[in-house]
Amino acid sequence: MQGKVCLVTGAASGLGAATARGLAQRGATVVLVDRDAEKGALLAEELRQAGDAAAVEFLRADLSAQAEIRALVEDFKRRYTRLDVLVNNAGAMFPERRESVDGIEMTLALNFLGYFLLTHLLLETLKASAPARVVNVSSRSHARAQINFEDLQFRAGYDGLPVYAHSKLAIVLFTYELARRLEGTGVTANALHPGVVATNFGTQQGGRTGMLIKLFRFAFLSPEAGAKTSLYLASSPEVAGVSGKYFVKCKAVPSAPASYDAATAARLWAAALALTEERDHVIT
Repeated sequence: MQGKVCLVTGAASGLGAATARGLAQRGATVVLVDRDAEKGALLAEELRQAGDAAAVEFLRADLSAQAEIRALVEDFKRRYTRLDVLVNNAGAMFPERRESVDGIEMTLALNFLGYFLLTHLLLETLKASAPARVVNVSSRSHARAQINFEDLQFRAGYDGLPVYAHSKLAIVLFTYELARRLEGTGVTANALHPGVVATNFGTQQGGRTGMLIKLFRFAFLSPEAGAKTSLYLASSPEVAGVSGKYFVKCKAVPSAPASYDAATAARLWAAALALTEERDHVIT
């Protein structure tokens, strides 16, 4: 990974930190992105002190806020002329419905639109850096969802776990649509399930779900074990040129049947453009 510039979101702790650490150990230039400035700065200093990375930098951004994503991209482009690997990892599950600063349901805003907008704004840089890779962290929970176009923001009947699963299906659909649009550019896009990882994720969830997460946390994977597939997709020569796939334990496996519906993916892409007020990106 020497000479490669890698950007990892949700990088201050948990799975994102383990992914960033692995890329740093492989000699990459690593850009950490997180909303927690204190943890992000501490990890950046830790990785610099380790001395393996070519360079490490922390850029603060709340990826549920579209203005902050746009500012992040402008800041990144001022500092770097290339981007070889984008790891979209930031995400959360919210026990109660809440809205982002843009008035969008928070799970949709962070888990899906954050991936979509950041990737969309960095496409030219990725294409100019080809061969380049987009790695999207999803979850096996996507198999329990169907895209609810009638109520994408769950204004009615909100339930944290199903809404989370809905966002993870959106990520897989987005990945496949992105791969189709990037065909022939030298930029690949793949999604993954990292396993059930022992982080702070989901510990604020109430009710039965929160209780089960806390009860069985001892059996979860370490962040380092969970990051193996992200690191594999970000760095392994074995997947150079592989695109539009879903990976578990470093192997391409079928995702849920609903994730292969190209019409749904195209409709979701259009909805994301509308929610981010973006114009469609022409892939050439």
